[in-house]
Amino acid sequence: MQNLKQNFIFLFICIASKGQVFTLQKPPVHIKSIEFRSENSSEPFPVLQFNETALLSFDDLNADESDYYYTLQHFTHDWKKSDLFESEYIEGFDNLRIRNYKNSFNTLQPYTHYQLRIPNEQTQLKLSGNYAISIYNDSDELIFNRRFVIYESTATVGVEVVRSRDMEYIESSQSVQFSINTQELVVRNPSQEIKPVILQNYIWDSAISNLLPQFTLGNVLHYKYDKETRFEGGNEYLYFDTKDIRISSGNVYGVQRKELYNTYLYSNEVRAGRPYSYAPDINGDFVIRTLQGTDSTIEADYSRVHFSLRTEPLAASAEIFVVGSFNDHQLDDRHQLYYNEILGQYEGEALLKQGFYNYHFEYLEAGNTLYPNLIGGSHWETENQYLVLVYQKKFGQRHDSLIGIGTGSSLNIRN
Repeated sequence: MQNLKQNFIFLFICIASKGQVFTLQKPPVHIKSIEFRSENSSEPFPVLQFNETALLSFDDLNADESDYYYTLQHFTHDWKKSDLFESEYIEGFDNLRIRNYKNSFNTLQPYTHYQLRIPNEQTQLKLSGNYAISIYNDSDELIFNRRFVIYESTATVGVEVVRSRDMEYIESSQSVQFSINTQELVVRNPSQEIKPVILQNYIWDSAISNLLPQFTLGNVLHYKYDKETRFEGGNEYLYFDTKDIRISSGNVYGVQRKELYNTYLYSNEVRAGRPYSYAPDINGDFVIRTLQGTDSTIEADYSRVHFSLRTEPLAASAEIFVVGSFNDHQLDDRHQLYYNEILGQYEGEALLKQGFYNYHFEYLEAGNTLYPNLIGGSHWETENQYLVLVYQKKFGQRHDSLIGIGTGSSLNIRN
């Protein structure tokens, strides 16, 4: 009777979880420097084929060698929990402890560094599509989660970035046009089976979906939209470099050692309304590195990085945030800027590991309307990377397969 009751409870939990939408979990203050990348690519988001692996790493500033566990879930193309049991998409087990960890060496800020490869010997993945990895502590509390995808190469995707044709947006926006070659697939109803999704700079909050093919030539589906696939171009990201944590360099004007190093950046100004100026960036990403050791995973130290934005006071309802891959492009009250009336600028700070960082400022109005480019400005010339993910759900299939991907850069934008 007890076993029957436990099985019923497990079945109820599985049924209740189906259809739930993925929600990003903000990590606690002691979890820092989360990186999740394909080991074959430096891009900030893991896009994997079946023979590839992704490396997840993070630091725990409690430095007490805590136990952490990981679980995997499969999702639909629009990030709803798929109607699959775990045994249908996992070969082996998850909910296993992360065993690869080591403590920092010769740093003012102690931490424990954790690494996990997915897939691994204990956990193999059977299906393509959208996945999320969730990290739990030994009290079964969710610490953080991240997305990743596994794709098949059964469809060929061609991507082109063009200048917007709408005169209202021609100076500030870019449109993504693409085609999908389905020659190796059986597609009976493209409008229902094929689900493309476009990302700018691998950021899921930028995703554009629900696109139908405009026309078909042979086996090729064409998507030549303008308005429907239009993105603000934004501006090139700002940057700083703390690989040498003790000296001023790379947009750092001063360093002060207290209980930790404090890194003071040159004040930034509002760039909106100014002419475009090309400056190479890494599209919001960051790279951990240090000159104070040979193994940056455990020898790179942490510093309090001080940001500032020189401008007149903005609206009383305005909130300004520092955003980049270091906080997964999320608005975080720990990275909010506040106005200093004496110096005439907004100021904030973030505890960050040594390295090269891209960032920009985002404007939140009245707590609900976000203007990502109100401060930095938006230009059609800005270099951005675009990723097109193509999903298929065949008739009778219970999950969305990721059948192909395509990439394009506005560095080669067409007028």
